[in-house]
Amino acid sequence: VAAQHSQDYSTWYSQCPGLKVISPYSAEDCRGLLKAAIRDDDPVVFLENELLYGQQFPISDETLSSDFILPIGKGKIERQGKHITLVSHSIGLKICLEAAHELEQNEIDCEIINLRTLRPLDEEIIKTSIKKTHHLVSVEFGWPHCGIGSELIARICESDAFDYLDAPPLRVAGADVPLSYAITLEKNSLPQASNVIKTVKHNTKNKNICFVIDYVENVFEKSKAMDYD
Repeated sequence: VAAQHSQDYSTWYSQCPGLKVISPYSAEDCRGLLKAAIRDDDPVVFLENELLYGQQFPISDETLSSDFILPIGKGKIERQGKHITLVSHSIGLKICLEAAHELEQNEIDCEIINLRTLRPLDEEIIKTSIKKTHHLVSVEFGWPHCGIGSELIARICESDAFDYLDAPPLRVAGADVPLSYAITLEKNSLPQASNVIKTVKHNTKNKNICFVIDYVENVFEKSKAMDYD
């Protein structure tokens, strides 16, 4: 146990060429992507986080249909927002949603992207979101060194989406230490919603920038309407 029982090995598997790596969050993710993995001709690693087993998720009629399947390599926008993009997978989505609810009280509107698949990575959904929010924070339960967030941010910095960022992209990850067996130490080694909130506030500096963005967008929309008239 201890250093072998709770790690996030998503980065290890994601480094293997030819291997597809799935990291689901919700019941919808698990059902649709597991069926896709079974049908795929390539080797697929399906990473489940046991801490999500006891969590309940809303299920649509479409998800329950016998022919429901999700495409490998496509992410999902779990929450629409306009001030900052949070990108995560698996149980990381849980703390992102908790943080977004708290940040909403501070008038910071977070867009949350569920990667679903780590290899191949859906870069386009992230780029599109960044071009709208102009801020990026990656969230993962794995270690920060050579992590999923490192790869994600590197790709964004090498793409045209980099020019849309108004602040350096930041990461929230587990502590760079062997994971302890003691529950209190384990909790302190893993990211919490409070870590995401602190990082988001640092990335946006203060909520005034959000007001400025909203003001500029409103002025732009009004000017277009006047030109049209």
